[in-house]
Amino acid sequence: MNITVAPFLTPKPRRPLISTPVDLSSYLVESMYVGFSSSTSTVTSAQYILGWSFSKTGGEEPPPLDLRNLPISPRPAKQAKKLGIAVGAYLIRLRRYRELTEDWEREYNPQRLCYKDLYRATHGFKEKEVLGSGGFGKVYRGILPKSKLEVAVKRISHDSRQGMKEFVAEIVSMGRLRHRNLVHLLGYCRRKGELLLVYDYMPNGSLDKFLFTEDKPILNWSERYKILRGVASGLLYLHEEWEQVVLHRDIKASNVLLDADLNGRLGDFGLARLYDHGTNPQTTHVVGTVGYLAPELSRLGKATTATDVYAFGVFMLEVACGKRPIDTQALPEEMILVDWVIDCWKRGAIWEAGDPKLQGDYVREEMAAVLKLGLYCSHNMPAFRPSMRQVMQYLDGDCNLPDVPLESSGIGAFAMGGRETSEFVMSSSFPSSVVGKDYTTVTSLSSTDSVLNDGR
Repeated sequence: MNITVAPFLTPKPRRPLISTPVDLSSYLVESMYVGFSSSTSTVTSAQYILGWSFSKTGGEEPPPLDLRNLPISPRPAKQAKKLGIAVGAYLIRLRRYRELTEDWEREYNPQRLCYKDLYRATHGFKEKEVLGSGGFGKVYRGILPKSKLEVAVKRISHDSRQGMKEFVAEIVSMGRLRHRNLVHLLGYCRRKGELLLVYDYMPNGSLDKFLFTEDKPILNWSERYKILRGVASGLLYLHEEWEQVVLHRDIKASNVLLDADLNGRLGDFGLARLYDHGTNPQTTHVVGTVGYLAPELSRLGKATTATDVYAFGVFMLEVACGKRPIDTQALPEEMILVDWVIDCWKRGAIWEAGDPKLQGDYVREEMAAVLKLGLYCSHNMPAFRPSMRQVMQYLDGDCNLPDVPLESSGIGAFAMGGRETSEFVMSSSFPSSVVGKDYTTVTSLSSTDSVLNDGR
C-alpha cells in the first residue's frame, strides 16, 4: 500500500510518503465496497474527498484523475457564516423566551406558566388576538399548545412601589379562589418588569360591551338581574367566605365577564389586595376607576370592603340604567348617573331611570328596588352602606332595606356640596315574581350640581 500526499491541483509525487506490502487476499470477496475514514483527534477540522482512483490488480496503474473536472471544495467562510447565523438565531430565540426565576418562586412552580407556551398561544401577542385593553395592559386570547385550553392572557407592567415577591405571592393566593361567579386565575409568568396573568376565557367578553355597544344583543331585565346577583355573590365570597379578605378595588362593568350562559363573573384581580380577617387593611395609594371611587378614598387612602360596596352600588346603577357613571356626552341633567337616578326618584318615578333600550319591559317595582339598593350601596357615608351579605339578603328578599337617616349638616345620603338638602320618602319592594317578598324603604337624599368634588 502506497500513500502519497500532495497539495490540491499538484501532480502526485513519484515517491510515496509511505509504502508497505499488505496482503488483502484473506479480506477480499467477489463484491465489495470501498470507503474512507479519518480522524483529527481533538482538533476541529473538516476533510473533503473530491475524487479518487484505484486499480483492482496490483500490476495495473490506477487511471489518472482529471483535476479540472473535480468539484469545487466548500469554502470555510460559508460554513462559518451558516454557523454564525444558527448561533445568532438561537440567541435571539433564547432572549425572546427568557424568563426571570428566583429561589423564592420555587414554591409557586405549579402556578407558574412557561412564557414560550404563552407566546405561542397568542401567536406572538399579535394585535388580532387582543380581546381588550386598559390602563394596566392588554388582554389577549390564546390556546395553550399542550392542553388546547382556551385562555385569556393579560400583560401588565409591575408597580415598582410594591415588592415583586409580595405581588406574586398575592397573585398566586388569588389563584386559589374558587367561586362560580369569579373568573379563575390559572397562573402567571414573570419576565423582566412584566407580569402575565392567565385566566379562564369567557366567550361572551365583558359586560360593558353588551351595555354600551350596538353590535351586541340587548340584555333583558332578567339577564341583568341574574348578572347583578351573581357578581354580588362573588363579592360576598371575596369579603367574607374565603380564608382571607380580598378587596377587588376595581369593580365595574368592563371587569365583569360573561360566560357562555351569560352568567356574570367578576374578573381582573390586578389591583386586588389581601388581608387577614379581623385585621385592618393598610393604607396604600388610591387606585381604581373614576366614577367608582368612594369619597373617603381621597381622604384616607385606605381601601376597605365598604369601598368595594360603594363601587358595586355604582355598578348596579350602571347595569340597570345602561349609562356610565359619568357621561360627558349626555344631557346636563343626565351627565352624573347618581344625580339622574335621584332626580327621577324625586319625581316619584325612579323606574324612569331604567335603560331605555329595555323599552319598559320590566316590572316597575322591581326596577325601583334595584335602583334604590344601588343608591344605598353608594352612600357617601361608609357606615351607612350595607355589607355584601346584606346586599345578597336584599336581592333575595330575605330582609328589608333600612331607613337611611338624613344628616343635618347636609352630607346625608348623596350630598356632594353645600347645596340645601331636600327630603322625600319613597316606598319600594322586590316583587314576588323575583324573590317572593316585599319590603319598604324610607330614604332621605340630596343632590348637587357636581359629584366630582368628592371623587365619585
